[in-house]
Amino acid sequence: MDINFEYYKIFYFVAKYGNITKAAAALGSNQPNVTRIMKLLESQLNCKLFIRGARGVSLTEEGERLYAHVAIAYRNILDAQEEICGKDALHGGTIEIGATETALHLFLLQVLHGFKKEYPSIRIKIHNRNTLDTIRHLMSGELDFAVVTSPFEVPKTVSCLKVLDYEEILVGGTAYQQLCKKPMELSGLKEYPLVGLGRETVTYELYKNFFVGHKVDMELDIEVATSDLMLPLLENNFGLGFMPRQMAEPLIQEGKLVQIPLNAVPPKRSIQVIADRGRGKSLATGIFYKYLEA
Repeated sequence: MDINFEYYKIFYFVAKYGNITKAAAALGSNQPNVTRIMKLLESQLNCKLFIRGARGVSLTEEGERLYAHVAIAYRNILDAQEEICGKDALHGGTIEIGATETALHLFLLQVLHGFKKEYPSIRIKIHNRNTLDTIRHLMSGELDFAVVTSPFEVPKTVSCLKVLDYEEILVGGTAYQQLCKKPMELSGLKEYPLVGLGRETVTYELYKNFFVGHKVDMELDIEVATSDLMLPLLENNFGLGFMPRQMAEPLIQEGKLVQIPLNAVPPKRSIQVIADRGRGKSLATGIFYKYLEA
């Protein structure tokens, strides 16, 4: 099928902006021309790519699949263009990083602070998702790196660099101060509401298995998407929850949270940087990976 590659570039901008007029402005074209080309592309691919609405356009299922490939190709072309034109990692380039909330706060922010000082011209794009979603986007080619929390499973084509071990502790708001006096049995938690990350996260599965291993049935009373959302709920006495020690301790010191001792030790966890060995690295991503290994 002989389709003009320029059509895919225009498709990329329409999908990116979700608006034909804005895409036309970014391309230096006009709305009728962009509309005409999108109709030609749909005709040649024999499928509908966009759903037109009052506020713009949205992708159909076929459009989503096409965009996933076109976006990767477009970014790779730009990376190659920058390298060939001499804009190497010291002077430019973009790194796409996927990170979990915990990995972002415990590791990535501090690393990026030093990295940006050394390489100020390199652009960084951070995509905040849970571990499973981040790995999926890495394997689809949308990310250069994933910085995620264990546990996880990845194909053998993926390299893993462990950068930080951390532990989690059980905490609650000041209304649970009386639970600090002596270590609690894990089964005793059934008497109190639990706040935790939802069923689509590796953290949920980790603690589900932890409780099952101690013959305790765990049910969350409140499920949240990220660990950042847990903190205000715990501070306001909505229940108890497991948090990374580094994130909880400042609030414990401020008297907003209390640590509740347990007779069982929560599972150890780590933060790891993963990359797909099957994909070549741009100069910028190569520099960043060496910076992490140093």
